[in-house]
Amino acid sequence: MKIPEDAVIPEDKITRYLLVQKPRNDKSKFLAQAGFTSENPEALKGAIELLVARGEAIEDRRNEYGIFYQVSGELVGVNGKILSVVTIWLRREIDGKFQLVTLQPL
Repeated sequence: MKIPEDAVIPEDKITRYLLVQKPRNDKSKFLAQAGFTSENPEALKGAIELLVARGEAIEDRRNEYGIFYQVSGELVGVNGKILSVVTIWLRREIDGKFQLVTLQPL
């Protein structure tokens, strides 16, 4: 199964979570290795979109919010470095739309 092209990648998820240094579960340092920073959030969004366009979504689990899927693959950084990641998506129960939940190193 593919994540649809109209899947939601919330801007806040990128600019206020993935690219922000945190004391716990920090992903910004990992992403910075490939040149993804708070200065170029659109580059990370584009890399995620490319990853899911190429990858297959595998159902992970279900809860009252909907069905969670994983899409694993490679993010190609702005500096050419490749990062292996798994993205987590939610197909929302309320409206059936897909939304990015998080991204983790693979």
